[in-house]
Amino acid sequence: MNELPTHARAVIIGGGIVGCSLAYHLAGLGWRDVVLLERRRLTCGTTWHAAGLVREVLGSLTLSRLAHETMELFARLEAETGQATGLKRNGSLGIATNEERWEEHRRSADLARILGIEVHLIGPREAQALYPLLNVDDVIGAIYYPNDGQVNPADAAMALAKGARAKGVRIIEDTTVTGILTAKGRATGVRTARGDIAAEVVVNCAGMWAREVGLMAGVAVPLHPCEHFYVVTEPMTGITPDLPVLRDMDGSAYYKEDAGKLLIGAFEANAKPWAVDGIPEDFCFDELPEDMEHFLPILEGAMHRIPALESAGIRKFFNGPESFTPDDRYILGEAPELRNFYVAAGFNSIGIQSSGGAGKALAEWIVAGAPPFDLSEVDIRRFQPFQNAKPYVVARAAEALGLLYAMHWPYRQFETGRNIRLSPLHERLKARGACFGEVAGWERANWFAPEGVTPRYEYSYGRQNWFACAAAEHTAARQAVALFDQSSFAKFLVQGRDAETVLQRICANDVGGAPGRVVYTQWLNPRGGIEADLTVTRLAEDRYLIVTGAAAARRDWTWLTRHVPEDACVTVADVTGGYAVLGLMGPNSRALLGEVSTADLSNAAFPFATARRIEIGAAPVWALRITYVGELGWEFYVPSEFAAGVFDALVTRGDAHGLRLAGMHALDSCRIEKAFRHWGHDITDEDTPLEAGLGFACKFDKAVAFIGRDALLRQKERGLTRRLVQFALEDPEPLLYHNEPIYRDGRLVGYLTSGNYGHTLGRAIGLGYVCNEAGVDADFVAAGHYEISVANKRYPATASLRPMYDPRGERMRA
Repeated sequence: MNELPTHARAVIIGGGIVGCSLAYHLAGLGWRDVVLLERRRLTCGTTWHAAGLVREVLGSLTLSRLAHETMELFARLEAETGQATGLKRNGSLGIATNEERWEEHRRSADLARILGIEVHLIGPREAQALYPLLNVDDVIGAIYYPNDGQVNPADAAMALAKGARAKGVRIIEDTTVTGILTAKGRATGVRTARGDIAAEVVVNCAGMWAREVGLMAGVAVPLHPCEHFYVVTEPMTGITPDLPVLRDMDGSAYYKEDAGKLLIGAFEANAKPWAVDGIPEDFCFDELPEDMEHFLPILEGAMHRIPALESAGIRKFFNGPESFTPDDRYILGEAPELRNFYVAAGFNSIGIQSSGGAGKALAEWIVAGAPPFDLSEVDIRRFQPFQNAKPYVVARAAEALGLLYAMHWPYRQFETGRNIRLSPLHERLKARGACFGEVAGWERANWFAPEGVTPRYEYSYGRQNWFACAAAEHTAARQAVALFDQSSFAKFLVQGRDAETVLQRICANDVGGAPGRVVYTQWLNPRGGIEADLTVTRLAEDRYLIVTGAAAARRDWTWLTRHVPEDACVTVADVTGGYAVLGLMGPNSRALLGEVSTADLSNAAFPFATARRIEIGAAPVWALRITYVGELGWEFYVPSEFAAGVFDALVTRGDAHGLRLAGMHALDSCRIEKAFRHWGHDITDEDTPLEAGLGFACKFDKAVAFIGRDALLRQKERGLTRRLVQFALEDPEPLLYHNEPIYRDGRLVGYLTSGNYGHTLGRAIGLGYVCNEAGVDADFVAAGHYEISVANKRYPATASLRPMYDPRGERMRA
């Protein structure tokens, strides 16, 4: 047994392929004093029994980017280390048996082209030529990636481990971590049965044990293992080494050649959570009990897809555990609860094909102290603490497994783990036909069903059943008045003598001035990238209210609190639950509000971007004249106990003014017409305010230099090579969501970061970055002829750097 060191620069917990990849990449960046601890043997948790499929397109740009880097690593790893990985680039083939799946594949082809990945959309007979055993009687099309393939997971992990050892990493097996050492809010090492190791950085790569390791540190790592099944046949005629990996997602199955045999795996809808009461202490290379009855529907579908299976014997039925997260995205990054404690876990059955990219990205994050590019999709800060509760994560993990091969519909909602966080107005909205969606546990009204219509989603890539309802809500906001429940907004109260000084450093905009100012601002990183997009309202000389989106709440809280100096006289409190938020938006909002409040609502007394304490009925309310829909309107911050009364007062008087309750879909369609940005889509920590057209919100000459100021000044001097542009399709029929390629004069120049239908403009609207190494300015944008590719078909589009709806912002300032 290797001697246990007393100190290391980094300790990695877990010897699966992800832990080995992180060790390899940290060493490659010059960190030699790295220790990897494995409780039993390398790969003994999930890695050893993974199917080993590797591909380059995984449904999103971030996941695909990391998967592509994994493939590049595997392609050179054997030559570097002398350890075989079993990599075989025999391609992958995905078939579609219905029009909806075929559209999904065509949209995946668009995504591949954005990334420069070779892809082919082919017909049934071409698919059969690639896979002669395939029954294509019900196949309408297929997508073929010639550079995808398969790898031997254990061998690939061992190659990474060998490469790490060669660069000085110590890998120690049979050593269980029993505790995390901490001091002053930082991880300082690990405790094991063999002794303690002090460390500058601790990384949780413990796979399905990662939740329990996180609990040792007081860190929420929401994941849970489920049973994952596959069978391996006896040798079969026609199963040749060059057969591509086959995915029949409509049949919930995948097929992989395995030394003349066929491995058939499943992502079934009715998944089985495992080890709800805890993983056995001695678990190591273990298999779970067979359940042929559970797997039988998959096998029956497989015999239809590959008829030769009817006469094939089964050599092996395998059942092993894999961990899944609440949203089918893995967990990466520094924990919000504890500095220097990082996590890489919860890989949702894509751990092998993500391991190289994820290990490289996290290693760069650890070394530089910041992610190397936008990783918000997998960032641990997206989760709320409650999502680590066992009942929640068990139910959601089981659903997440099944959704891997289900249709990835736009606006698809999870069904488990619902009704966790409710607005004070929830029951009132429900009684009025609200159809709820969920974000960060919040139930939010997405649209309202008219009387006699069931508020339930009917999914498609076309106009879903709520399209007309959201259009009517959108129109009310534009032409009359709409009422939005925005209580899910996160709200932070910053107080103290040094509040202004601290916030001036964090905020790019100027948040000084007299109380009552509402300031739209970004928080930037030292590279000038946008970490947060929010409003800051000065309530008093020493008190500010910060409002941000529900999905960004934990990320923004972490950024804020970690940038308050220890010696500053400042306190920060999360007051989200204390206030409901009602958005009253539209040209008739002033008239309606005037019926329930005695406040002076004139433009002179209550101009845009100001806040006032008013009363609605008898309720005390902070009224902020601000909008995310681009119309005259107010957001009311109401103590939760008064929320129902304020709602009732507005609704009771609303009919005479054309009031309509409106949901998040209408809010989004209004904001995209106005070209308002959405953090996480249109702006991320990779994008600067100058590129995003938000330079107006950066005050370069204020007394306190904001974080990222110097980087922006350098960028201004160099000139911009990318700009966020608004697009409108000329054809009113197609719909935009995001990740649609942008072509300028026939050349790919970017992709849409968000999209929706602009009901006022009468066509689909998108936002996306146009890139050109020689520079992007107004003349360049105006001179081009643009097309947007939607499901592999290009549509002419109009481009504009200014909002197409109310470009001067006159309506919201009226």
